[in-house]
Amino acid sequence: MNAEKEKMYQLLIRQQEELLSYEDHWISILANSSALLNETLRNSVFTGYYLFDGEKLFLGPFQGKVSCTSIQLGRGVCGAAAKNKETLIVDDVREYDNYISCDSAAASEIVVPMCSDDKLLGVLDIDSSKVKEYDDLDKKYLENYIEIIIRGYE
Repeated sequence: MNAEKEKMYQLLIRQQEELLSYEDHWISILANSSALLNETLRNSVFTGYYLFDGEKLFLGPFQGKVSCTSIQLGRGVCGAAAKNKETLIVDDVREYDNYISCDSAAASEIVVPMCSDDKLLGVLDIDSSKVKEYDDLDKKYLENYIEIIIRGYE
């Protein structure tokens, strides 16, 4: 299973690098990125970005159902990951005390902060319909994926 997942992520990264080779508009990059991630990560119910405006996170390009439009730092999985600038994996969102429920289909979540020169730009937020969907392999590849996205921003 891990070898299959690793191949999937390696292909995802190659596809994203190719998309970045001819696009340099930040919102367009994030829009295509959320679509690519959503198509690749089959159990996703939300795949998208929350962008930091200096005070809070606000909804950016995404794939999924209607979602929260703004999140305070420290609030929910996205706010906690953004505040600490650390990837956060929640195996079962129903057991996470600080969870903000936007879609009842979400069962687990991974949030990867996006930083440039230690400045918070936003977060990548991915929700799955399955409990315990994400692990250290997802963390490794999604953090690498975000580094590639940030290069498109800089």
